[in-house]
Amino acid sequence: MTAPTLATPADLADIARYTQTLGQQAKAASALMAKASTATKNKALTTLAALLRANVQALQTDNARDLVRAQQAGLAAPLVDRLKLSPQVLETCAQGCEQLAAMPDVIGEIIGMKQQPSGIRVGQMRVPIGVFGMIFESRPNVTIEAASLSIKSGNACILRGGSEAIESNKALALLVQQALLAAGLPADAVQLVQTTDRAVVGQLITLPQYVDVVIPRGGKGLIERISRDAKVPVIKHLDGNCHVYVDDPCDLDMAVKVADNAKTNKYSPCNAAEGLLVARGVAAQFLPRIGAIYAAKGVEMRADPEALALLQAALPHAKLLAATEQDWFEEYLAPIISIKVVAGLDEAMAHINHYSSHHTDAIITRDHMHAQAFLREVDSASVMVNTSTRFADGFEFGLGAEIGISTDKFHARGPVGIEGLTSLKYVVLGAGEVRQ
Repeated sequence: MTAPTLATPADLADIARYTQTLGQQAKAASALMAKASTATKNKALTTLAALLRANVQALQTDNARDLVRAQQAGLAAPLVDRLKLSPQVLETCAQGCEQLAAMPDVIGEIIGMKQQPSGIRVGQMRVPIGVFGMIFESRPNVTIEAASLSIKSGNACILRGGSEAIESNKALALLVQQALLAAGLPADAVQLVQTTDRAVVGQLITLPQYVDVVIPRGGKGLIERISRDAKVPVIKHLDGNCHVYVDDPCDLDMAVKVADNAKTNKYSPCNAAEGLLVARGVAAQFLPRIGAIYAAKGVEMRADPEALALLQAALPHAKLLAATEQDWFEEYLAPIISIKVVAGLDEAMAHINHYSSHHTDAIITRDHMHAQAFLREVDSASVMVNTSTRFADGFEFGLGAEIGISTDKFHARGPVGIEGLTSLKYVVLGAGEVRQ
């Protein structure tokens, strides 16, 4: 295998030519990836895991340059937090690669094979999508998640990370290409855009002859722009306005534990809870307890009048504000949460379906029928019973890694793993039959 084709200064000066080259190289590599054996793909993944563990210190050195630059530029604290490549983050990436390697290879799988009256047998085969473009912000670990899923699913990908993570992303992408070459796979199967010029994004999303799907992962502005301008299909989610609904009846101790974790385990991810809904029947018991925890952790609570009165009576010195209409729509990504008292299950579901971003929503309840209704009727990509919204994650769902969390209903929904990067084509098996 040849070494990766690196961009030259002349290429980078001509963005259209550079992006065209990326597309051509990805298309050529995708043909080789589609026919790669399971063992070869798994070797690339396990090699990548080993390289990540062997290069923790070097990766953190590159990451530190990004962190310093981000802080000097005044990047918001949640975005700086997303930028960090801690040893724990890198270990999670390595484990994700190994988990993917251990999973069955779905490429070539044939499902639904049925004999037809004509004598032919018709089924569907799972195949790679081909080439996907990934456009993401802040989190450099996405480079590994996208690359590892691309390898396992037999695709090629073009990755364009945010300018704030360019040093981290370059270092990670080099490790990916080393792993590909060590397994006998083309280095161009995973290409990182080497320039921070935003014009590359505009070019990349208008190349259907090379790119089969684009996956934006970042702020609402980025995703809206790509959805508007792309000439190729887009798998997207706009934001993560997630809710926890505390039902009547419920286990109050469980409700406190889950509502605390869903909000405060980490403020910056899209699966953190931004809204807390509480049934009127348990509000007087529950709200002072969860409010005391939020207050101790510095969480600002923006509440409707009923919740505000209960919280103010119990916690006169807490950060309490009257919620506005906009608060019900808001993805804070910060130690802020909206709180509302509702009559019960129906009002909670109506509120979620109206205000949420259809990402992840959870109910805490002892009522089986309430739980079943919530699962059926809440129109979100992940719907949960008696557990934290923070579990809405490809790694936690056992997918090995995720390319993103889609709030679309087509082609994929929820955490997008291997199957979300594949397509189904019909296969027909015959023995000389002809149509009459």
